[in-house]
Amino acid sequence: MTTETLYKELNYVNHSREKRMYYAQMVINNSSLIPKLIEILMQVDDKVSPRAAWVLEFVCKDNLNVIIPYLDLFTTNMHRVKKEQAVRPVAKICEYLANAYFSKTENKIKDALTQTHKERIVEVAFEYMIGDYKVAPKAYSMTTLYLFGIEFNWIHPELAIILERDFYKESAAFKARARHILKKIKA
Repeated sequence: MTTETLYKELNYVNHSREKRMYYAQMVINNSSLIPKLIEILMQVDDKVSPRAAWVLEFVCKDNLNVIIPYLDLFTTNMHRVKKEQAVRPVAKICEYLANAYFSKTENKIKDALTQTHKERIVEVAFEYMIGDYKVAPKAYSMTTLYLFGIEFNWIHPELAIILERDFYKESAAFKARARHILKKIKA
């Protein structure tokens, strides 16, 4: 399948779990579509970009290892994604990567995630925390930053400052996650 054909197929993706799962399974069954999916995702001003992000999130949720050969491509370009509908899945994928990297069980992400990948993920997570984004990408980024703060000792103090500063002006969902993360940082 060419990038153009995949692009046309993604026009049929909507918010339903069924459609996202259908196309995610199509990509999982043909991993050569992953770089094409990321390429479409990185067409950041295009209306299909968020649809590619939704599918990539479902692909990563089902089998995170399929993104390993494309970590450079994904992490190098993810900062370009600005549309809210695409930012949320990108933040979620970063959270998946952080969770896998810090998992107690052995997995391939631990070996595949380089220092540069981690730095890029941390940078975009901080961007989502301080930028004008909705609560979901911020919540995912809190978890991502907390986890990487285990390895990078400068992250927790910076994250705590942001969480405490924004606590009273954010939503109940933000406050709940922030309370949880602050408690873990201070423990």
